[in-house]
Amino acid sequence: MAESTWPGARLIAAAQGGDIDSIAALVSGSHPNVQRFARSLCATPEDAEDAAQEALIILYRKIGMLRASGALASWMFRIVRNECLRRARAQLRDHSVPLRQDTAVASAEDQVLRSLEAGTVAAAVAALPPDQRRVLVMRDIQGHSGRAVADALGLSTAAMKSRLHRARTAVQQALRATT
Repeated sequence: MAESTWPGARLIAAAQGGDIDSIAALVSGSHPNVQRFARSLCATPEDAEDAAQEALIILYRKIGMLRASGALASWMFRIVRNECLRRARAQLRDHSVPLRQDTAVASAEDQVLRSLEAGTVAAAVAALPPDQRRVLVMRDIQGHSGRAVADALGLSTAAMKSRLHRARTAVQQALRATT
C-alpha cells in the first residue's frame, strides 16, 4: 500500500488565502490520511467515517486559523482524536443508562460469555506477581489515585507507575494469548 502524503505548503497557503479550488484540493488531499487515522482510533468503522468527515468539515471552515502549514497533520489528528473521544464518551453515556423493568434481559448465552470473559480477566490478574497485582487492583479496580496507591504501598510515584505499566502489559498479553 502506497503511503500518501499531506498536501504541500503552497496549497495550504493558497487555501488559507481563501482560494476555493485550493481549499477543495486540500480537503480531498487530506482525506486519506484523516480517514486512516480515524480508523485506527475510533471504535467502529461508522464512527471513524463520521469523525473523518467532521474533521474535514472543520478543515474546510477553519483553514484560515491554521498558524503554520507544517502543522496541518497534527491539527487534523487532534481534531480526529477529539471527535473519536467525543463519540466514545457519548456511546458510554448512552449504554450506561440503567435497564428498566420492562426491558428485555440479556440472553443466557450473553451472560455466560460475560462470566467467561470476567473469569479470564480475573485469572490474568491473579497470575500477576503480588507487587504488580496490588498496584493494578488499587489503581484500576478500586480507582485510587496514583499518589494514594504509591503512598499506601510505600513506593515512589515512578515505581508505582512502572509496576502498573508492567501489570497492565502482562494482563493484556495473557488476554491476547487466550483469544
